[in-house]
Amino acid sequence: MTQRATASGPMGPVELHPEWGPFGVPLFDAPEAQALKRVGVIDIGSNSVRLVVFDGAARSPAYFYNEKILCGLGAGFSQTGRLNPEGRVRALAALRRFAALTRGMGVAPLLTVATAAVRDAEDGPEFRAEVMAETGLSIRIVDGAEEARLSAQGVLVGWPGAEGLICDIGGSSMELAQLTGDGQVGMRQTSSLGPLKLMGIKGGKKAIRAHIKSRVTELVSHFETRPKRLFLVGGSWRAIARVDMERRGYPLKVLHEYRMKPKAILDTIKYIAKSDLEELRARTGTSAERMKLVPLASEVLKRLVRELQPQEVAISSYGIREGLLYEQMTPALRQRDPLIEAARHAEASSARMPGFGRALYYFVEPLFPRARPEKRRLIRAACLLHDVSWRAHPDYRAEVCFDNATRANLGGLTHGERVFLGLALLHRYKGNRAATNFDEALLQLIPEDKVKEAEILGRAMRFGAMFTVEKPSDHGALRYRPQRHELILTLKTDQGRALFGEVAEARFRALATALGAEPIVEGAA
Repeated sequence: MTQRATASGPMGPVELHPEWGPFGVPLFDAPEAQALKRVGVIDIGSNSVRLVVFDGAARSPAYFYNEKILCGLGAGFSQTGRLNPEGRVRALAALRRFAALTRGMGVAPLLTVATAAVRDAEDGPEFRAEVMAETGLSIRIVDGAEEARLSAQGVLVGWPGAEGLICDIGGSSMELAQLTGDGQVGMRQTSSLGPLKLMGIKGGKKAIRAHIKSRVTELVSHFETRPKRLFLVGGSWRAIARVDMERRGYPLKVLHEYRMKPKAILDTIKYIAKSDLEELRARTGTSAERMKLVPLASEVLKRLVRELQPQEVAISSYGIREGLLYEQMTPALRQRDPLIEAARHAEASSARMPGFGRALYYFVEPLFPRARPEKRRLIRAACLLHDVSWRAHPDYRAEVCFDNATRANLGGLTHGERVFLGLALLHRYKGNRAATNFDEALLQLIPEDKVKEAEILGRAMRFGAMFTVEKPSDHGALRYRPQRHELILTLKTDQGRALFGEVAEARFRALATALGAEPIVEGAA
C-alpha cells in the first residue's frame, strides 16, 4: 500500500504531492469544480430577499453577482400570522427580476430557499404557489434545524475545521449550531428570537428582556460545553460589529473575521443604547431598515454573551447562502485551504506568468527555515498573488496590491494576516512604505516583528521575480545564515550568471539590507 506524505497546517493535515508539494494538485479546472462556475442562490428571509451568484470553483467563493432587497416579509407577523402585504408585493417583484437575471446569466444550479417568515406564515403556501406561477422558481422551505446546519456550513467555507458555536440571526428567527472542529455540525437549535418577532411582544422593554432571557437560557441548556469562540452570522450582528469598529476607531473596515472580546461587545451595546440611531446609522453606513432592528438584536446578543461566556466572538460574512454552495462542493474541494485556492485561482486568471508563484515560493523559502505552518501558508499565498495586479498603473501598483490583499473577499485569513499579506505585496513593488499612501494605523493589527518579516518577504519576492521569469531555483539558490549575518546567492548556471544584472543585484542587496546581512554572491563569472 502506497503511503502519502503529509504535513500539518492550520487547516489540518496537508497532503504533499510529489510534484506539487504543499500546494496540492490544482482542482479548479477539474469537471466537478467547473460545475460550480455559476451557482445561484436566492435567499428569501424574513427581512431581506437576496440573489447571490457564486463562482465557487476555487473553494473560496467569489461573488459574481450580489443583490439584496429589504422587503420585510416578516414585519407584523406576531400580530397577524401572515406575511407583510407590502413586503410580499416587493418580494414578488424582486423574485421576478432575479429569475430573469439568472436566466440571462445561464446560472445552474439555481437554489431558491425560504426561512422563518415563509415557513411559519399562514399564507406561506399561497405565496410559494404565486412565486412558482409568475417566475417558475420552486421555493425550498428550510426548517430551523436545517437553517442552522446550512449557516454552520457557511462558516466552514471560511474556516475549515472551525470549532465553536455559530449563532445566525434573521428577522424572525435565531439559530445555534455546534461546530465540532472536524468539519462536522453537531447539536442544532432554533428559536423565534429574531428582532421582527420580538417587536410583537407586549409589555414593553421589561417583558421583551424577560422573554429573551428565558429563551436564551433554554437554548444554551442544550449545549454541554461553553464555546471558546462564538461565530456570528446575520445582518443585525454585522451592523453591531460596524458600530463596534466605529466606537473603537478600528482601522480595517472588513467585517469578515472581525473579532471582539465579550467586554467590548457589552460596552458597544451600552454605547448603542445611549446613541442617536439616525446619527449612528449615517456614521456606519447601515441602512435605516437594518438599524431599526439593532436595539433588539443587541439585547439578544447581550444575553447570549452573558450565558455562553465565550473567550472570543468572530463575525462571519458567510452564512446560509455560502452553506448551500458548500453542499455542492466535493469532499476533496471542501478540504482545501480557501486562502491558497483563492490565491492560486487569482494567479491562473490574472498573472503574467501563471505557475511562477509556486517556483518563487521554493526560491524564497530558505529565508524562513523556522517558519510555522501558519506563516508558510501566508508566504505561499503572497508568492501566488505577487503578480496578479500587474495591470495597475506602476505608480500605484504597490497600493493596489495592498488594498487587494487586505480588502479582498478571502476566507481563512485573520485581520492581522491580511495586513501581513498586504505589506508583503506592497514591498514586492515598493521598497519604502513612506512613498505610498499606506495607512500606518493598520500596523497596530500586527506585532513589530511581523511588520519586518513582511518587508523581508516582499523584498525577497521583488528580487526573485526580477532574477528570472523561469524557475529561479534552476539558476540560483538563496542561503541565509542569521548567526553570521550572511545572505548568500549561489549562481548555478551560465544563464543564472547572465540574469544577475545590475537591477537584480541591486534588489539582492536591498534584501540583504532588510535582513541586516552581508550580501555574498558565489559562482559569479
